[in-house]
Amino acid sequence: MRSIWNGAISFGLVSIPIKLVNATESHSISFRQVHTEDSGRIRYRKFCELEDREVTQSEIGKGFEDADGTIIPITDDDLSHLPIPTARTIEIVAFVPAERIDPLQMDAAYYLAASGAPAAKPYTLLREALKRSHKVAIAKYALRGRERLGMLRVVGDAIAMHGLLWPDEVRAPEGVAPDVDVTVRDKELDLADALMDTLGEVDLEDLHDEYRAALEEVIAAKAAGEAPPETPEPAKGGKVLDLMAALEKSVRAAKESRGEEARGEAAEVTPMPSERPRAAAKKTAAKKTTAAKKTTAAKESASKTSASKTSAGKAAAEKSTARKSTAKKATAKKSTVKKAVSSRKRSA
Repeated sequence: MRSIWNGAISFGLVSIPIKLVNATESHSISFRQVHTEDSGRIRYRKFCELEDREVTQSEIGKGFEDADGTIIPITDDDLSHLPIPTARTIEIVAFVPAERIDPLQMDAAYYLAASGAPAAKPYTLLREALKRSHKVAIAKYALRGRERLGMLRVVGDAIAMHGLLWPDEVRAPEGVAPDVDVTVRDKELDLADALMDTLGEVDLEDLHDEYRAALEEVIAAKAAGEAPPETPEPAKGGKVLDLMAALEKSVRAAKESRGEEARGEAAEVTPMPSERPRAAAKKTAAKKTTAAKKTTAAKESASKTSASKTSAGKAAAEKSTARKSTAKKATAKKSTVKKAVSSRKRSA
């Protein structure tokens, strides 16, 4: 691997000569700009405004444009003599736990290679010290015209450095989170946890760029004079599921993909709140109508029952009165008969 920067790591009074090597590479497919009519290359030529002629790369340098438009030339020699200690040195300023580093600050990654045999001992010392402390080193260095922040950590038997954004270069997440009050139920969290457990971990080596693979197929087909592969039909969009149903369905799908049997019955699919108003209004109206009918029927039934009881009560009362009246009449008759018999006996 070709080094892009040569310098040293400053570790207190220890200096470690190193070479900076890119730790990552891009596999993305790049395109050229062409003339659509004849596929001729479109090129950008660099012209000098004062001489009105094209210039070569060797004639191009750096310059800073002042507020009044004046160009102040800056040479590589000027940059190499900057009055800062990090011009050619990766200066370690602190050792901190890795958890202290916000992933939002992470930038480009590099490998630090020991430069020559004399660098092997101090390089190994720093590597083993980082391993044993379970910490990372925070350093400052200058690269491509500006001072940068870096984090040194151990990767295998090498030391890697991640470029870090300065803290003031990371934006605060203002206006990003939902501005409405949302309540998450324990059952929803339980299902989310179950989905996370079911999906489990993944070997990052198994992941690949499917877009790039498809693009390579298209390029290969066009180069061979063949028709490019057809785009598969997108999955048909179904009804929007409510959160609980979506979680339950996701858990079942994840289990099935891992060869596990999904437990439980199918989740009930219900519309999301955005689709509910009309259906909810209809259901509410239907419920109100049904409730009204039930109430009316209940009232009528109660009225009939009350009337029936009243009629029965009246009939019973009338029968009782009739019986009492009959009994009184019978008693009166008996009394009259007795009196008549008594008077006859006396007269005799």
